[in-house]
Amino acid sequence: MIRNYLKIAIRQLRKQKMYAAIKIGGFALGIAACLLIGLYIKDELSFDKSYPDTDRIYRVVGYYNSDGKTEKGTDWPAPMGKALKSDFSEVEISGRLMPNSLFEKAGSNEVRRADQVQNTYEQGFTYADQEMLDILQLPMVYGKRQIALKEPLTMIISKRVSDKYFPGENPVGKVMYLNNDKTKPYTIGGVMRNIPETSHLRKFDFLLTLKGVEFYQGEQNNWNASNYPDYIKLRPGTNIAQFEKKITSDIIKNYFLPAMMKGGMKDAEKQAQKLSLHLQKIGDINLYSYDIYDDTPHGDVRFIWLFGAVAGFILVIACINFVNLSTAKSANRAKEVGLRKVVGSYRSSLVNQFLAESIVYSVLSFVIGIILAWILLPYFNTLASKSLSMPWHEWWLMPSLIAAAFIVGIVAGLYPAFYLSGFKPVQVLKGSISTGSKNSILRNSLVVFQFSASIILIICTLVIYNQTQFILHQKVGFDKDQVVVIQGTNTLGDKNVKSFKNELLKLSSVKNASISDYLPVNGTKRNGNTFYIEGRTKLDPGVSGQYWQIDDTYLKTMGMKLVEGRNFSYSMAADTQGSVIINQTLAKKLNLKKPIGTRITNGYGKYTVIGVVEDFNYESMRGNIEPIVLNFGLSNSIVSVKVGGADLKNTVANITSVWKKYSPDQPIRYTFLDEEFANMYKDIQQTGSIFTSFAVLAIIIACLGLFALSAFMAEQRSKEIGVRKVLGATVTNITTLLSMDFVKLVLIAIAIASPIAWYGMTKWLQDFAYKVPISWWIFALSGFMAIAIALITVSFQSIKAALMNPVRSLRSE
Repeated sequence: MIRNYLKIAIRQLRKQKMYAAIKIGGFALGIAACLLIGLYIKDELSFDKSYPDTDRIYRVVGYYNSDGKTEKGTDWPAPMGKALKSDFSEVEISGRLMPNSLFEKAGSNEVRRADQVQNTYEQGFTYADQEMLDILQLPMVYGKRQIALKEPLTMIISKRVSDKYFPGENPVGKVMYLNNDKTKPYTIGGVMRNIPETSHLRKFDFLLTLKGVEFYQGEQNNWNASNYPDYIKLRPGTNIAQFEKKITSDIIKNYFLPAMMKGGMKDAEKQAQKLSLHLQKIGDINLYSYDIYDDTPHGDVRFIWLFGAVAGFILVIACINFVNLSTAKSANRAKEVGLRKVVGSYRSSLVNQFLAESIVYSVLSFVIGIILAWILLPYFNTLASKSLSMPWHEWWLMPSLIAAAFIVGIVAGLYPAFYLSGFKPVQVLKGSISTGSKNSILRNSLVVFQFSASIILIICTLVIYNQTQFILHQKVGFDKDQVVVIQGTNTLGDKNVKSFKNELLKLSSVKNASISDYLPVNGTKRNGNTFYIEGRTKLDPGVSGQYWQIDDTYLKTMGMKLVEGRNFSYSMAADTQGSVIINQTLAKKLNLKKPIGTRITNGYGKYTVIGVVEDFNYESMRGNIEPIVLNFGLSNSIVSVKVGGADLKNTVANITSVWKKYSPDQPIRYTFLDEEFANMYKDIQQTGSIFTSFAVLAIIIACLGLFALSAFMAEQRSKEIGVRKVLGATVTNITTLLSMDFVKLVLIAIAIASPIAWYGMTKWLQDFAYKVPISWWIFALSGFMAIAIALITVSFQSIKAALMNPVRSLRSE
């Protein structure tokens, strides 16, 4: 019987080539999308699962309730790690990282072997305790993990770094210099295996020891400055909820509160009560840190849900095509069903027959879908910023695909099988069931669903594109165009970096130049502080903000505007002793009516305000502009150059020539400020690209079904069209008649999709402090596009039917 089922299924496939192609093609596109998204989701869910005892490893996260809003972060004071280990028996090991690029040598460096002169720029540096190696039990290639970071000025490098600088050698005991600093040679204490790509620590290739490190005097006993992410490994059987309450109570009472009171914080007890400590499983860091401020790259569980929902939508749309076309062509199978029943066929046998046909379509679709997924994988990797590959070698792949093909085939074919097998022989053979178009409520509902999903994706794509363009072209308080950002200039030394800047200013195409690591784009230095008006530290709550070091040409280079006071000047000795420029937001939050001359403090020094700069966005526009203090000083790893003229290529060549004069052993590294600004919103552009791609895919699948349905409807109404033409109907009349039924369905879809898309995009835009309104024209344009697409799809068959000779359709009458 199975052989007979397959034979008839293949016969039907050959008999109805166009419908079969549309069924299989739509299925294949849906399956390809699901496969790609499945690979993405599997990769995201596999993060941080490779460590031994991973279920006992946690990151400490702080929750701070500020004005009804919960802020989450992972930075803690330097002594926190030791306190967790010494004060709580539940903690087996505690360790710290320090990836913050604010501090010397964290983040990126110019690197070279001690016996070579050529520097190479490398990223992926973090400081780490020896205990971090014990917590994670990182596998080693060379050296002993237990002692690799125990001595001062030691570091661990990854296997890829070892192969690059010490090919074929065991580098343990070898020395490397960072940023040409020969006073602090780093000895390699070990080589670790490359941290897996499925780890939230994957960007780190260099672990520098924290042994003997103190970034400022008294840091290791200071509970008022937070810079270190802390990780702990708990003893088996620890009750997490009880332990969180315990550490929140004890750590705040014994350490944070005394430090706040000693620092003179107003309402120290009230402020301390706003803080609580929580534990985050290391396996949750990748997907559940989207609302946590940290310094590690990670995914977002909301993207998992988004991708999964889109994959489901696309597969459902493809299944709808199958159901629609199967039920629409019911008339062609009605006599077959009637005859089979007359000669003794059971309904169960007919159901099996139609399910077999559905499974054949599904298997063929899976084969084509797998090929499509393999072809589209490079594009998908670019879209999702991944490096996924088809897991051909995995044992589970083929069994999973075969099982999925059968399940999808059965699910998609279940309704058509029971619908077609339910025809009564008497009605069929009497001709009562002459067409398959009468029972169209379900079919029309499914078309509405298809176009509703497509219109939602179109609206979302337009809103995201609109928001992206708004951000990239919004006035941000500085001029990001034609600014060359030269990096790694700290290797020149303080004296030479000033000479390098002055030499650049002599170039005719250079308008200005500035020395500062602090730029209004992500990836540059940040330094959070709390500010008070001098003398009011114990009276007023502090104002949190940034504290940046800039030179006297920074504001001009960045195109920032002073609204009060003056700029820094080397000719005024007082400027280097404690003068600052603040932004309008800080002046407002400190209630400074006349800020010029006001004295402010951050607990480490006292400063005189000499100027107020117009507010500028120095972080993503998802948040409001925050307070900032600009201090006159030298922060020398970046030189920004404002250039003019159209010949940018020649200008960069001239800048490179000056660089070679000062640093012949180090290649120049530069980017453009506008590119760095755009990279801040790469995730938004990525989201837009994802929606665009899936919207196009959903529309293609929906149009395939619409095309086949319009062909079927034209076929079923051929006699009606013939009669109308004989009575004088024009081609336009006939085309309009056949098209309007589908246009009505699309109009219903627009009415359903618009509020859903509006709600979803309103929620998405809540993440942005600066956002575009969701204008009416977006819905109008989306609706017009959907109607136009539907009309173009349907019109081909409508015009073809309208042009047909009526004699052919009426010959039998």
